[in-house]
Amino acid sequence: MKQQKVNFPVTLTGQWQSPSDANLVLPPQPLKDWLLDEGSLTARLKAHCENFQVQVIGEQHQLCSAAEACNLIKIGEAILVREVILYCDNVPQVFARSLLPLASLTGKEQALASLGEQPLGQVLFNNASLQRQRLEVSSFNCDSNVATLAKDLFKQSNAQQSSELVIQKLWGRRSIFMLENKPLMVAEVFLPDAFAYQ
Repeated sequence: MKQQKVNFPVTLTGQWQSPSDANLVLPPQPLKDWLLDEGSLTARLKAHCENFQVQVIGEQHQLCSAAEACNLIKIGEAILVREVILYCDNVPQVFARSLLPLASLTGKEQALASLGEQPLGQVLFNNASLQRQRLEVSSFNCDSNVATLAKDLFKQSNAQQSSELVIQKLWGRRSIFMLENKPLMVAEVFLPDAFAYQ
């Protein structure tokens, strides 16, 4: 797979809501099914393709922003931010942004700080202690950072064509996970060519 050039960090500022929120209009199936799936997204993607790959956009220590903080990861807490793109057969499927509090990266969980191109989801779902605390969903419009990322990826892989990628709306989800009683947050946005939209 040819590595796509992506500026880091992409970041994700969404209007995250519980799927049970009465004001939230969820998308139709099959996208809704992908968004609300409690299982491993990595495993589900792998089942749909021959060649699954992770491109690490970047990793960086920073302080948790107010926009991404929650009751288990506080504003100003030291975190490791990891952003990746998940590919199936060279097609970008998912942009993922993970927040790993440094306080959670102790003991065996220290290994999460040096995953490289290994998918985080695979490591998490192989741990019997894993618990998903809550799942939230958000949509992202055509001028969001993640939509700009999708357009850039499209341009890079279709450099010979003059066609433009038109994005109406992208959907994503984020979850707070507890691993050995230590919190971490994973947000995943389905990119335009994802199986989830088909």
